[in-house]
Amino acid sequence: MRRASIAAAVGMACLVSVFGSAARAADSTAAAQYPNRPVRMIIPFAPGGASDFIGRILQPKFTEVLGQQVVVENRPGASGNIGVEIAAHATPDGHSWLLGNVSSMGINPSMFPNFPVRATRDFIPITLVVDVPGAFGVNAGLPVSNMAEFIAYAKARPGKLNYGSAGYGSAQRMALEFFMSKAGIKMVHVPYKGGAGAATVATISGEVAATMVTTASLVPHAKSGKIKVLAVVATKRIAPLPDTPTMVELGYPELSLGSWQGIYVPKGTPRPIVDKLFKVVTQVVHDPWIGERYEKVSAQQITSKSPEDFAAFMQEQNRFWAKTIKDIGIKVQN
Repeated sequence: MRRASIAAAVGMACLVSVFGSAARAADSTAAAQYPNRPVRMIIPFAPGGASDFIGRILQPKFTEVLGQQVVVENRPGASGNIGVEIAAHATPDGHSWLLGNVSSMGINPSMFPNFPVRATRDFIPITLVVDVPGAFGVNAGLPVSNMAEFIAYAKARPGKLNYGSAGYGSAQRMALEFFMSKAGIKMVHVPYKGGAGAATVATISGEVAATMVTTASLVPHAKSGKIKVLAVVATKRIAPLPDTPTMVELGYPELSLGSWQGIYVPKGTPRPIVDKLFKVVTQVVHDPWIGERYEKVSAQQITSKSPEDFAAFMQEQNRFWAKTIKDIGIKVQN
């Protein structure tokens, strides 16, 4: 009986080894053939915002390097949660990516605690791809030309001005709420389903008086005179707007963080494909052609050391924003 048990155990171990080897071989074969059809890059915000802007800069180079068409698919709504959920439920074979950002992947887990998809549980982070400074802009017709004048204008109209944001839990919305608390002003928040692009359009039209989004969204319109940018959220002034002060210069040292973005794939994607994607995305991000286009909006070419490094960064970001939301007193959504 004992010999039979030992024989059975040995047989089972052999089967596990065989199946494990077969699975690894299948994964390696899949990676060698990957991609074997077009890839979709899901952007959980509408066209015109920073994520869409960055995604469309990267898309042609991804297509060139992979040898398959990479298609941008905008799936906006619910502060980015709709696109995130679609990406999480995609087949985990490397043919569906998510271009997530600080709002959709760093802040939303704390803002929407009952949302069924969890950034750190349901995705494999590949690498960071960019960091974009924030900017505070106002409607061109507003009778102000600098931040001091805007603060005075807003204080004279408590609760009568409104501001647009890329969503209830966007990083720039958090930054603007912090700024208002320090400056002693009150404005009504108007979140836009379409993200930064929609908030920018609303500011241009005068639907809202102001917005804080990224430089990728505001710089082109500042150049054309459609929006007045009164400050940038960065550690130093940016080249496209050299006369615009930073929030740090204006006395708000806490407001220096930009908006990062990164590539994710659904949990369960084979490791060989994850490794291949990491190499491809890193190569593309550091391409000089990409650098030239990033520079126009002062975006920085950044990548993670490894998928594990990006995962650790994600954990850190989730902790940071959970504390920040609590400290500012922003109400979470159920």
